[in-house]
Amino acid sequence: MSTRADGREPRFPTSLGMSTTSTITLLGEDLASDLMGSVSLTELAYRIVTLRTPTAGQVRMLDACLLALADHGFTPTAIAARLTYLSAPDSVQGAMAAGLLGGGSRFLGVTEDSGQFLHAVVEGLGTAPETPGEWDEVARDVVREARAHKRIIPGLGHPVHKRLDPRTPALVRIATEEHCYGPHLALFEAIGRVHPESLGRTLVLNGAGVVGAGLADLGLPVKLLRGFALIARAVGLLGQLAEEERMPIGMDTYLLLEHHAEFVDPMTLVANDDD
Repeated sequence: MSTRADGREPRFPTSLGMSTTSTITLLGEDLASDLMGSVSLTELAYRIVTLRTPTAGQVRMLDACLLALADHGFTPTAIAARLTYLSAPDSVQGAMAAGLLGGGSRFLGVTEDSGQFLHAVVEGLGTAPETPGEWDEVARDVVREARAHKRIIPGLGHPVHKRLDPRTPALVRIATEEHCYGPHLALFEAIGRVHPESLGRTLVLNGAGVVGAGLADLGLPVKLLRGFALIARAVGLLGQLAEEERMPIGMDTYLLLEHHAEFVDPMTLVANDDD
């Protein structure tokens, strides 16, 4: 084994998983006898990231957040997974990875973006407001500043749900029931109430944005919130691949594009650029 420059052997500390010839430990507990059958995957996700044991209410809230992001039909992430599976049916991992790699600023990323945006505001407050009216005043400043700098507020608006994102009231209700409603959700709801004053129109609170607020209120690290969105979407993508086996659409999708492709003379594009 190589040694460090100071002569000591290298160390690689971990608080997560360890194995011997006959045991597996995770978070310092025996995987087989202490965790399996007693701890849900949702609880493990919370514990393995925070190193804290969540309450039953926190597990329920986190589970609701993950369910909210699992599957939204034929989104680009689902299509990417299905087409990759069409091309490489021997590579489930490749199809899953293709879908997960599409989780960015337009799809799934709003969860992390919203959580980080709200967290920056909450962290900057000297004292957290105690009433909805006080939160409204904070939200007005947030919306005015965003408008003045021509910045969007992550999680405000949805391309499909123009009147209501049904996930939003459900998540707020569960957070309230489980005493998980905190400053991030309070600020986001306040933004939802006051933004029409500055924007001149009403936008829905995006469910994925509410998830970001809810995850931040659970005390999860805001830099890793997209990871939780990807956990949720991995479940949905596996379902998409299972459905591709039952009712394939990948080949039809490919042939639709193939049969409707039109050649564009590249010289016309160059000419247009010159103009």
